[in-house]
Amino acid sequence: MAELISLIGKKLYPQRVWHRSREEKVIYLTFDDGPIPEVTPWVLDLLQQFKAKATFFCIGENIEKHPEVFKSVIKNKHRIGNHTLQHINGWNTRKSNYLQQILSTQKIIDSYVSNSAKALFRPPYGKTTSSQAQEILKDYKIVMWDVLSKDYDQDLSKENCWKRVLKSTKNGSVLVFHDSLKAEKNLRHVLPKVLMYYSKLGYKFDTL
Repeated sequence: MAELISLIGKKLYPQRVWHRSREEKVIYLTFDDGPIPEVTPWVLDLLQQFKAKATFFCIGENIEKHPEVFKSVIKNKHRIGNHTLQHINGWNTRKSNYLQQILSTQKIIDSYVSNSAKALFRPPYGKTTSSQAQEILKDYKIVMWDVLSKDYDQDLSKENCWKRVLKSTKNGSVLVFHDSLKAEKNLRHVLPKVLMYYSKLGYKFDTL
């Protein structure tokens, strides 16, 4: 479903961010669903080793539960994005409730960091209704992806997760990982490979 959303969505929703310039050797790593102490600090340490920057789409409740981990993300100069308060599915949520989840999360984020750039939002599961998206776009850039690692898939082997990423990543790709317990097994295998392989090819890893 997520791949279908990406494939069709680029044509249906060109105002959303699916990838960046194909002319430059830059990859945009993104991490959804954190921050959590079991995984996020490991991600931060690894990114630092490669002098890589990334964008973290955080769940509001996780920020409240783990403020010190969240502060570490900010301290390492990564960019923060909004991923709703409780990781809800826009297709199954009333617009008013969905927008309130985003607003509540943004207030939490803004209490830690101020950013003059337009705020970033990624819908959990990639799912928003047209009505929700129309409102969101007034205040946020909606960031989707062109490479989904599926690191969260418990039936996907570590090696096949790596192959998925290797097959699709190119100049300007927005690559989705998850700093979550469900994704941890595949993430710990694939992320070091991505950083090492593409660094050797001369790629830079930057924030959105």
